[in-house]
Amino acid sequence: MAFAWAPDGTRIRYWTSGAGTPILLIAGQALPHSSWGTEVDRLASRHTVVTYDHRGVGESDGPVDEPYTTRGMAADAVAILDDLGIDRAHVYGFSMGGRIAQWLAADHPDRVGALVLGSTTPGDAHGVRRSRRATQILIGTDRRALLELFYTPEWIDANDMQSTAPLAKPHNRQTLALHYKASEGHDGWDALSHIAAPTLVVHGSDDELAPVRNASIAAERIPDSRLVILDGARHGYFAEFPDVSDTVLDFIAGHGRGAVTA
Repeated sequence: MAFAWAPDGTRIRYWTSGAGTPILLIAGQALPHSSWGTEVDRLASRHTVVTYDHRGVGESDGPVDEPYTTRGMAADAVAILDDLGIDRAHVYGFSMGGRIAQWLAADHPDRVGALVLGSTTPGDAHGVRRSRRATQILIGTDRRALLELFYTPEWIDANDMQSTAPLAKPHNRQTLALHYKASEGHDGWDALSHIAAPTLVVHGSDDELAPVRNASIAAERIPDSRLVILDGARHGYFAEFPDVSDTVLDFIAGHGRGAVTA
């Protein structure tokens, strides 16, 4: 089993697959590495794909004595790259993982080749807040309602997602709350303007968890960015709209700054 040790001693469980220049996938709030689903296989057709369980999730340690922050969790990602001997990787962050990726790219510019930000926001201070309805669903217990924030009802039923969708896997209510507070406390406004990596911003037009206006706000703030809006997609676009993987792969191929392994 592969673990990296974060600066505070937390063990972070990670996995690798595929071959080629590395791409680090950073999952969303309280989501395990498995939440990337078949996106891993699609990206691994050209790259070594690195996935991991966030602190407090799945097989990683879950300390509860200090608050979690998106900036601090970026250090967990760096620890994984260090453990693998990767000097620079492409980075793909989804939802809260995109917030973490903003700090990773801003604080560690030499470690990031191309950057992909999916279904994410700069934070509520400068972005567009989700609706009260969406927040109530996010923190509630109605699994079907939560799934419908990620996918269209027709796709959920056609793919039996009601029973198989990989949703949050926190260790307990404490770590779930720590993730929620980390995401809600994110303010990446300054970080966005300092991102040097070529960046692809991807968002669903019908995303209620992270309203789509956030995508254009982020893209306008990042110096070298491209914006792609997927018509009809909700928060979990990459499962229901798998062709976006080709967009991601092509962007990395054309804009990556020579990601290399040590």
